[in-house]
Amino acid sequence: MTDFNRKVEDASARVNKSVAEAASRLEEDTAELITYLNNEVVPAVRQHSTKALRIAADKLSKLADYMEAHSPKGR
Repeated sequence: MTDFNRKVEDASARVNKSVAEAASRLEEDTAELITYLNNEVVPAVRQHSTKALRIAADKLSKLADYMEAHSPKGR
């Protein structure tokens, strides 16, 4: 029976080691992902959002000009 217990302990140790290695790698990958998001994605989103807002503002300004030009004169 001690041989069986030793085999179970060995298997358990291998599983624990594998889980620990996977958790460590997952932590590293998560840190890399966060760095990538902060350094690459967030600035790109901000830049494109700013550009989109400027375009929308320009279109709204043109719409206001159009509405003024085509409104009834009595108002």
